[in-house]
Order: sequence, then structure tokens, then C-alpha cells
Amino acid sequence: QVQLVESGGGLVQAGGSLRLSCAASRRTLSDLVMGWFRQAPGKEREFVVSISRSGISTYYADSVKGRFTISRDNAKNTVYLQMNSLKPEDTAVYYCAASSGSLYNSRNNQWDYWGQGTQVTVSS
Repeated sequence: QVQLVESGGGLVQAGGSLRLSCAASRRTLSDLVMGWFRQAPGKEREFVVSISRSGISTYYADSVKGRFTISRDNAKNTVYLQMNSLKPEDTAVYYCAASSGSLYNSRNNQWDYWGQGTQVTVSS
């Protein structure tokens, strides 16, 4: 079992930046693909980005390419999401997730563990 805890959300103006963190309770995350999803009000939860077990490979949704960067520190059991050039449409609850499957799994039901979410609000 893996418990994931997100932090770093908040309110930011359009064009600003935030850095989210996801800390895991497990002894090691190095055997899991990690990712971030988000859910805006009235919408389904959607895939944002994932990172391979080693951290070498990443997979981004088109909507965040060039603005968001995922990284991981397996020694600290932590995953990060650096979000730059934020837009109002990025406003959502952001969820950290872990999977024993593929880096390219973008459907919610393909991921095994979820955090409780952290709110990101971008004002115009």
C-alpha cells in the first residue's frame, strides 16, 4: 500500500508559478511510475503528466507541454510538479498518482494509488 500526500497548491495570478510536491509513505517509489492528474469543477479528472521509474522519461498532456515539468527524487520518495506560465484554465484540484503499469497510461483506472488532492487556483 502506498499513501500519497500532495502539498504546494494555492492561489496565483495568471502567468505565475507554483511547485507541487507529492510525498509517499512507502519505503521506495522507484518501482512505480508516478504522475499528476487534475480535476476542474464540473469536469472529469484528466491526465496531466507522468514520469518513469528512473525519472529519465516523461509524458505530458498537450495542454501543459512547455509549461509544466515533472521530476522525482526516489531517495526522498517525492515527486514534484513545477508549473509555470499558469493560466486560469489550469485551475483544478491536482492529484498525485502512482502506477505499477506503463508510463503512457492516461486513464484514471490504470493508476493504482491516489493522493487526496491539492487545490490550484489561477486568477485572471
